[in-house]
Amino acid sequence: VQLQASGGGLVQAGDSLRLSCAASGRTFDPYVMGWFRQAPGKEREFVAAIEWSDVSTYYRDSVKGRFTISRDVAKNTVYLQMNNLQPEDAAVYYCASADFGCSGTGCYAPEHYDYWGQGTLVTVSS
Repeated sequence: VQLQASGGGLVQAGDSLRLSCAASGRTFDPYVMGWFRQAPGKEREFVAAIEWSDVSTYYRDSVKGRFTISRDVAKNTVYLQMNNLQPEDAAVYYCASADFGCSGTGCYAPEHYDYWGQGTLVTVSS
């Protein structure tokens, strides 16, 4: 499975961006897909996840109400709509997929995910 993330860029605080992550390769049928981010000098952190079949979603507290994760099964693509971006959201954003189940905070751990995209940079100016 190959994951290709795109959609990052330079925006001002309060602006929006939509990230996309397209999967290719063998038959793609993940259990869950997630978005993580990593700012310079910081550890990679969970942002959002979506269960592929029942569309349950999970978010870190700081993005609830601003970010929305969704997926298009026909396109093997997961999206992250980010509204009202703030400087603290600036980071390299990575998408990831997992073949096995998780629930709640279990989906927050990077170790749970099997495949990773290359990252897309989001820069937010104040």
